[in-house]
Amino acid sequence: MDINLSSVGTVRSTRHEPTDDFWDMEEVYLELTDEFSEESLYGLSDFSHLELIFFMDKVNAKNIVTNARHPRNRLDWPLVGIFAQRGKNRPNQLGLTVCKILKIEGKKIFVSGLDAVDATPILDIKPYAREFGPRGKIVQPEWMSQLMKDYWQKS
Repeated sequence: MDINLSSVGTVRSTRHEPTDDFWDMEEVYLELTDEFSEESLYGLSDFSHLELIFFMDKVNAKNIVTNARHPRNRLDWPLVGIFAQRGKNRPNQLGLTVCKILKIEGKKIFVSGLDAVDATPILDIKPYAREFGPRGKIVQPEWMSQLMKDYWQKS
């Protein structure tokens, strides 16, 4: 099955390389393409957060992982399948992040908490509603907590 997607915008960030950790240090805004007007953002400022779906186009196709690997190649962490981790070398190169909306100016959405590099194509923007968040207790392995320790800011 062919799936055809078009970018609805572009990430503008002070980070230009997809390196790990300290993503909150970056200044980021999302800019809509010419196809969309300011009206497409009406009401979004009533939300504190949004969900961003983006295409990680800077991932080298030769690095795509479809099987199991050690996260960040750390042998002290378990061998886990690509769908049990959030690494960038994913089969369809899709990223998904919940971001805090700082302000909206025209067709630009200024956000914090985004782990996408400059010029990344945006596939969709959705308001974050708590009803779509987790229901019940959240469980994750210890290695994930260790991996995420400095992901957003230096601890």
